[in-house]
Amino acid sequence: MAPRHSAIGGVRSSYPGPTARISRDASQPWWRRVLPVIASHRGFFITAISLSFLSLVFQTLVPNLLNGALDHDLRGHSGRLHHDVLMIVVVGIVAGVAGVISRQYVYKTAYNVEADLRSLIYEHLTRLSFGFYDRVQSGQLISRANSDIRSVQMYSTFAPLIVVQALSGVIAFGFMLSISVRLALVALSVMPILYVVGLRTRRVMFPISWITQARLAEVATVVDENVNGVRVVKAFNQERAEINRLADAAERVAWAYVKDAHLRAVWSPWLQNLPQLGLALVLFFGGQMVIHAQLGFGAILAFNAYLLMLQAPFMMLGQLVMMGQRAKASAERIFEILDEEPDVLERPGAFDLPVSQGRVDFEHVRFAYASGTLVLEDFDAHVAPGETVAIVGRTGSGKSSVARLLTRFYDVDAGTIRIDGVDIADVTLNSLRDAVGVVLDEPFLFSISIRDNIAYGRPEAADEEIEAAARAAQAHEFIERLPEGYDTVVGERGYTLSGGQRQRVALARTLLVNPPILILDDATSAIDVHVESEIFGALRNLLATRTTLVIAHRLSTIALARRVLVLDEGRVVAQGSHEQLLETSSLYREILAQAEEL
Repeated sequence: MAPRHSAIGGVRSSYPGPTARISRDASQPWWRRVLPVIASHRGFFITAISLSFLSLVFQTLVPNLLNGALDHDLRGHSGRLHHDVLMIVVVGIVAGVAGVISRQYVYKTAYNVEADLRSLIYEHLTRLSFGFYDRVQSGQLISRANSDIRSVQMYSTFAPLIVVQALSGVIAFGFMLSISVRLALVALSVMPILYVVGLRTRRVMFPISWITQARLAEVATVVDENVNGVRVVKAFNQERAEINRLADAAERVAWAYVKDAHLRAVWSPWLQNLPQLGLALVLFFGGQMVIHAQLGFGAILAFNAYLLMLQAPFMMLGQLVMMGQRAKASAERIFEILDEEPDVLERPGAFDLPVSQGRVDFEHVRFAYASGTLVLEDFDAHVAPGETVAIVGRTGSGKSSVARLLTRFYDVDAGTIRIDGVDIADVTLNSLRDAVGVVLDEPFLFSISIRDNIAYGRPEAADEEIEAAARAAQAHEFIERLPEGYDTVVGERGYTLSGGQRQRVALARTLLVNPPILILDDATSAIDVHVESEIFGALRNLLATRTTLVIAHRLSTIALARRVLVLDEGRVVAQGSHEQLLETSSLYREILAQAEEL
């Protein structure tokens, strides 16, 4: 059998991944925190900066060569004209080649930095706990992982090039001093005004840059919710309402962009045109010096060329300041995520969970969500090795929370959960989640092949093992009827399959991993009773060798269990076999009656 690619199918990228991390010191300026990521690409970056500087230095030589050609070769009828022309051509070619190579390295650095930042954010998102996702909109995360990263990347990689241009301006100013000290000082007379205007521009641009990025995230949130919730939107005939909602968000973005453009229109001309005042002053005073034979004609032309080189960094100052404020706003929005600490952490010295029997004990567990809603209170339950226990209760009684606590998607507020006598808070998260498999009532499938979806937890699994898991979940027959069988690519979230088909694929995915402890969280709710009975028939032998918790609503699901726990207001209020509870628990009979009505 030919080896498959990774579970999120496709050829692996040659991108090696980030080799440095953003600084965790929140007291540092934003650019200092990003600097380690840029420094990890210092080879390409230094090469780009060096070649850019070399290109600009060679460009500063051209006016000086032109000055010599005009004042010495033409006026003095020197025979060096051809030599000077050849020198200008050679210098121009070297400057051009160095500039081209520099740009290539700059873009390579820029895109690698962007990829690193995006990878670091995604890696951190995978570490964050469910509580974070309960309160943060996915559209906000998408925006920060895209447009905000792009703003930071552009400024971080291109701002140093502008600094290099400023250094070339210093060299140009040195040539200007060699031509005329008085004229050079006249050219610099407008620079203090430029500095003051630059500071003012930075102060007024930062707030609107933050607002713009935040409102772009609002649009991303609306789009994300509408794409993922398109079936609900259409089912309730709310297309027009959602269009209006998006239009409102887009209008808020438009207002921010207009405000940003207005501020740019007010301040950019000052930053771009003040240097022109220096050019006019140079022309006036330099012209007087030429008229009075105090300066050669070639010298004034060279001086003006150097002045234009000196002005280039200042003309880009406005753009640099505005890019910097947008990058600062974006960086702070990114740091809001990266500075977020997971609610669920491994303790120092955490060890891998050794599962020998599969006994599960909940000891006086108390749990409430971040909203303050108390879900479990003094929850006490014990599941013997290899036992199948059903948990039933009214909606909101805490059934699904039991599954989330056993896998440490959330941490208990009080009490202890043990597996084979080991507190799950003392073990590594990876080993715990390898030991406890969960099949949720709302299964999520990736937009990849059914084969890769089933093999998601074990990408190296052989085709025979994948097919065996699919047969156990009663999924093999419908998969074989699909156009491309196991290689059929499902649509986003698996919506090209029926609800029951998605649940069977999700069940096969968990069975392939073969965990010693299994949680079925209403895992067959979308499957018809006939297919469900076939699945349970296949599952009985599998469940006999593992500890299983069944979050149940249907009587047919409860029948899988030897013992039933009845939850009410976060506590176990009754337990026993199905027959015993029918005789002794009025709440149990009421729950079953409500389930039958549904």
